[in-house]
Amino acid sequence: MDPPSTLRLSLLKRPHVREARLWRPLEGRPGWVVCDLCYRRCPIAPGKYGACGVRKNIDGRLYTLVYGLLSAMALDPIEKKPLMHFYPGSVVLSVSTVGCNFFCQFCQNWEISQSRLERGLMGVQVSPEELAMKAVAYEADGITFTYNEPTIFVEYLIDASREAKKRGLYTTMVTNGYATPEAIDEIGGLIDAATVDFKGGGNKDFYRKVMRVPDPEPIYQSMLAMKDKGWFIEVTNLVVPKIGDREEDVRRMARWIVENLGPETPFHLLRFHPDYKLRHLPHTPVETLEKLARAAKEEGLEYVYIGNVWGHPLEHTYCPRCGYKVIERYGFTILSYRLTKDNRCPRCGYKINIKGTYKGKSAGMPMPVY
Repeated sequence: MDPPSTLRLSLLKRPHVREARLWRPLEGRPGWVVCDLCYRRCPIAPGKYGACGVRKNIDGRLYTLVYGLLSAMALDPIEKKPLMHFYPGSVVLSVSTVGCNFFCQFCQNWEISQSRLERGLMGVQVSPEELAMKAVAYEADGITFTYNEPTIFVEYLIDASREAKKRGLYTTMVTNGYATPEAIDEIGGLIDAATVDFKGGGNKDFYRKVMRVPDPEPIYQSMLAMKDKGWFIEVTNLVVPKIGDREEDVRRMARWIVENLGPETPFHLLRFHPDYKLRHLPHTPVETLEKLARAAKEEGLEYVYIGNVWGHPLEHTYCPRCGYKVIERYGFTILSYRLTKDNRCPRCGYKINIKGTYKGKSAGMPMPVY
């Protein structure tokens, strides 16, 4: 193999370029590598990128090009993730890089997630130690890796999570769930909670046509791996009108969650709004969301929410046993928190599936840091 050029040597010295985790040489193809970070398991030729656009084969070794290269940083209410049952009322420092291993035509963060196609690399360099110190300085309760797919910057996620743990912060991620079991093993117990985002009811044709993802089934295996690691899991499903709103898909998903994660798993049906390449579609009718919410409850889920419809009754948390409204919300703001200190319904004593204590300090609206 030829020695690295001066340009390549210069690239390798940049702080956002680090050798990647979870790759291997491709047998029978000298210089090629296979990335085992997500279920695409991209075979990557020398000088080329994986599908995510941020992991590159340089001289037969795989590198991440976005280590600590942050595209966004904001203080968010944890309810925005949405994590309704994890340290309610707490505040997180949310961060992202660029790139994604999905190609969703409706992505509301497409400027950063699809930057490999639209703008290229961008961001501000922030070390893991600096990030954790910023979170403490801003009086955040935790750090969330979000806005673009966190799996693709797993090297930074792991190091930043370690620094967060040293300072008593929790860590969460908002993910499309396409991480391999090897990746979840690599992260291990460094993540406390995850929001797993489905779209279009997990319908295979929808994933292929609208997101360029070959098969959504591996996401279910990833959730089992997350559960084995002790991560607290909430599941969302973006309901895209006309092309991704089939009741049978939502019922299938709800049944799987009940049988494999438990009926107490929070489930969110999110309203679609026109964005990126699907601006010709309307907002999801509220009636559609309500119909799907009823279907999810009929399949046995105890906590079903409707998201992106502020003021809707299914923003609140109700006791599954007696129906009492134990947490009242408006958007991301908690208006009333009525649970006992050990997270039980004050009327009937039913144990509500809440992890952590109520913080009660979220202002309910995100505040960009940069």
